[in-house]
Amino acid sequence: MADKIGAIPFKITDDGLSILFVTSQTRKRWIFPKGNVKAKESRKKACKREAFEEAGVNGKVLKKFPITTVMGKSQNNKIDHQVVTYFPLHVHEEAMTCPEVNERKRLWVSLEKAKSILDDDDLMKLVEWFNDISPWVIEAAQAKTKER
Repeated sequence: MADKIGAIPFKITDDGLSILFVTSQTRKRWIFPKGNVKAKESRKKACKREAFEEAGVNGKVLKKFPITTVMGKSQNNKIDHQVVTYFPLHVHEEAMTCPEVNERKRLWVSLEKAKSILDDDDLMKLVEWFNDISPWVIEAAQAKTKER
């Protein structure tokens, strides 16, 4: 089984956390960027690459907060399951264009409203887990920002 990696792109606003979703290529539902780790590529680098290719964002990967889960993927009219490790990605830059700009849409949503746009139980659980660790994610992101 290929090593899958994903990003949970987020930014800190006056109202709390906002997270970024992109549309999937086939079913056009809201998902987080994810893909395969390439040969000789670190998980951190793969996470950043996938976030830029699919969502056009750059930022800091918070390696201390991985969330590994099983995600369903629709392929050939059936659902295949795959293990994906997601890392929070504190977004510092949002590009106007990216490699998949014509294939996907992107949407920023407050963490509180995120579940209302989802129709997938796997993603809803992932958002719940991210919400559970969000106080520590915010603290780590703010500490990293001060380091810069």
